[in-house]
Amino acid sequence: MRITFRSQGVKDYWTDRWVDIPADSAMTNSEVYPLRYALKTVTANDGPILEAGCGAGRILRYYHERGYDITGFDFIEVAIDKLHEVDPTLQVEVGDITAMRFADGTYRYLLAFGLYHNLERGLEEAVDESWRVLCEGGRICASFRADNLQTRLTDWLADRKAYKSGKSMGKTFHKCNLTRKEFTALFEKAGFVVESLAPVENMPILYKFRLFRASSHKRFDENKARTEGYRLSFIGQFLQNSLMRFFPDQFCNIYVLIAHKP
Repeated sequence: MRITFRSQGVKDYWTDRWVDIPADSAMTNSEVYPLRYALKTVTANDGPILEAGCGAGRILRYYHERGYDITGFDFIEVAIDKLHEVDPTLQVEVGDITAMRFADGTYRYLLAFGLYHNLERGLEEAVDESWRVLCEGGRICASFRADNLQTRLTDWLADRKAYKSGKSMGKTFHKCNLTRKEFTALFEKAGFVVESLAPVENMPILYKFRLFRASSHKRFDENKARTEGYRLSFIGQFLQNSLMRFFPDQFCNIYVLIAHKP
């Protein structure tokens, strides 16, 4: 496991991020992360769904608007407040993945995109809790930051930006980064049967450079990117596809795991 440090703590980082943007609309692009993998996991409307770390709500609202029984929680209160304001019918609350209030075996599906790697402590406890709240045969889809060339480059760029702006260098926990083997072992230890583990590009490294973005994304709009996916230009997408084709484990930025509770 490799730890990324920043000058700002995890809770402050996510609070500032959700303060800066409105609640998400339901995600529209089913070909990209995370909706693509949610759809691979939730294959029927046959039981309740829990979204742990629902954030601004793009996945939560997708299922809610289609009549699924979905509950979401996040540890950042402002994100939950914004979701309540935009749609009071949403089942959302402030919660902690390491100590969930739900009874054993409550949920058929659990979606946790970009959650576990934010934990400085209690990572194994969080996965054990995920096992506990799923029913027998229940399925989980979870993503985690990869420990590879792309995330190391991203961390270097962030440190360089902080240095140039005169901000202090990172000394506070920001996220964990796991290899493919470490991520798989974490869930297998809890008792899950891993069905698949995919190297995935959430925000492609080339998207960080305006030159390679699609024309409609030149001016960065986080809500738009979260709804549509981080779209690249033709050349940018060609280059990104080439990187992912030949070096997927080095140029993904996350691993997405799908597993079930036997």
